[in-house]
Amino acid sequence: MNYQTGAYQTSGAGGIPPGPPAPRAFVTGRDLSAAFYKDVVRPLLERMFPGLVHLAALVGTGSEVVGFDTERSTDHGWGPRLELFVRPHDRAMAADLVEMLDELLPETFLGHSVRYPRRDGHPPRHQVTIGDLGAFLVDLLGFDPRGGVTTGDWLGTPTQSLHEITGGVVFHDGLGECGPVLDLLAWYPDDLWRYVLACQWTRISQEEAFVGRCGEVGDELGSAVVAARLARELMRLCLLMARRYPPYSKWLGSAFSRLPAAAALTPELRAALAATDWPQRETHLCAAYEIVGALHNGAGLTEWIDPTVRPYYDRPFRVIRGERFAAALFRTIGDARIAELPPVGAVDQFADSTDLLSYPNRRAEYLIRR
Repeated sequence: MNYQTGAYQTSGAGGIPPGPPAPRAFVTGRDLSAAFYKDVVRPLLERMFPGLVHLAALVGTGSEVVGFDTERSTDHGWGPRLELFVRPHDRAMAADLVEMLDELLPETFLGHSVRYPRRDGHPPRHQVTIGDLGAFLVDLLGFDPRGGVTTGDWLGTPTQSLHEITGGVVFHDGLGECGPVLDLLAWYPDDLWRYVLACQWTRISQEEAFVGRCGEVGDELGSAVVAARLARELMRLCLLMARRYPPYSKWLGSAFSRLPAAAALTPELRAALAATDWPQRETHLCAAYEIVGALHNGAGLTEWIDPTVRPYYDRPFRVIRGERFAAALFRTIGDARIAELPPVGAVDQFADSTDLLSYPNRRAEYLIRR
């Protein structure tokens, strides 16, 4: 089919008049894709497929989806892109939509190539994907939340994936289905939130004494490694308390820095990581523990818990005894089935393999086999 003829007359390469010279300032992927849909893709759909009901969004993987992209991100797999979802009975025209876009999309938009390789060795092509919302959700999450979300779905889905689906941008929702999905996945159900928080406090309680114990036997390297692990767990705990899905390691610090509590916590965590001996590490971690303990009390999820640090039993190491917070949270869980779960938590609280967390089918296969 020749889309260059007929009622829609075109000019310039690709059928779209060339735009103004590329701006010198960095444009985020979210803003770039929003303008791309508004100025290029939607006009094409309205002219060539009038009345087509669709959903247009920037969701899924990629730093630009959740607003963490920078100029550095543009060096590979980055440019104007979006996902278009159509109704089930319109899927038959997907090939025609792709053909039309292949033919009429411009070569560049706001100075960025419209056709670019997504992975090494793949030939350049535009990144307007046409698909089915249900299939997309299953591919990203491992389930379609429109059919309901089970406890297993919640706990078997990494917070990175939940962050990607809820942190994206919807440009147009003609299907009327994206809003309900985002509302449903916006945050854990209350009992599951309390369970995940309890499991996070448990992780802290299991290692907080090791900073001093490693140092006591002269293992300053081991002490530093434990301190770094605890700093990570405290950062994730703060995000969970603030009802924000913790992203994976590359963006954990960036997400944490946007929390109100980061102003007080960041100096203590950085000092703990920079310390050259275990007493200094312990001092700064203890300051961080007390800040986080106060945050817990401020959330009002449990009875008030004394947030001051204390000795680890009769040993000369100072800790906050994170198990106290975990136990208090477990006592507030109303659903007996959740309250009786072991303190293991969601999948990324007990696993950190990229090859497991990035693929829903592998997670399901691994967990079932175990």
